[in-house]
Amino acid sequence: MSNTADDRSEMPGRPGADPDLKAQVATRIRTAGRHHLLVLVGVAAVGLAGVAATGCTTASASTASVPSCSPNSAKLTVQGTGVASGTPDTLSVDITISTTGATAQAALAGNNSEAAAVIAAFTTGEVTKQNIQTTGLSVQPNYTSKNGTEVLTGYGVNNTVTAMITNLASAGSVIDAVSGAAGNAGQINSATFSIKDARDLEDQARTDAVRQAVSHAQTMAASANERLGPVCSLTDTTPISQASPGFNTAAGSSAQSSAVPLEVGSQQASAQVTIVYSLKADSPTS
Repeated sequence: MSNTADDRSEMPGRPGADPDLKAQVATRIRTAGRHHLLVLVGVAAVGLAGVAATGCTTASASTASVPSCSPNSAKLTVQGTGVASGTPDTLSVDITISTTGATAQAALAGNNSEAAAVIAAFTTGEVTKQNIQTTGLSVQPNYTSKNGTEVLTGYGVNNTVTAMITNLASAGSVIDAVSGAAGNAGQINSATFSIKDARDLEDQARTDAVRQAVSHAQTMAASANERLGPVCSLTDTTPISQASPGFNTAAGSSAQSSAVPLEVGSQQASAQVTIVYSLKADSPTS
């Protein structure tokens, strides 16, 4: 009986228990708790790693499914042509004054007088000096054939002047005055309407061209059961130079009673673009 009573008195938590034994038991409990916590943390970490791996796989698969512009990917190339119209604000007049003389000096002197009169007619018509330019000048000998021999008969001078008229309301009167000043020595080679700054009109044409190309691409992709991906390239393929409409007329005499009738009409700017899209096939429907 006494032995049993002694054993119970030494059990932890009971009165009379050994203090060292209590401390050992408490230490074991804390250690066990920490091991259990570490196991839980480890399990949680493995779970998060699995979620992260799944997320990466999903993101990678999603990225792989996005159409790209790589060399081996399917692509669609389309072209579009756009047109925009505007009202001309400038008239360029090109006139050549031709004179002859027994000598080169005489032919040139006569030509200088006629050309000065033409330039004066332009300036009187409110064409500024900045808009008048000499665009050609030549002096050459004239020959005739006599008994199989080329004989010098004199010299000829051609002086070409180009003027840009910006006041179209008075353009007909200016041409009439210039023609009268040149007389029989002058010939109007061309009179061409244009838009001085056609950048806005050209941009309108480019916008129209892009819209047409996009519409073509959408129609073609849908017909081929494809979906348009990103734009791989967008190129302006508009020709650098385009012919401008104009008309030719011969210079008349100063006896004309009215100004030369001119119709301004309209001018067009055109543009061409090429677009390359990547393609992705539509997923089959269930």
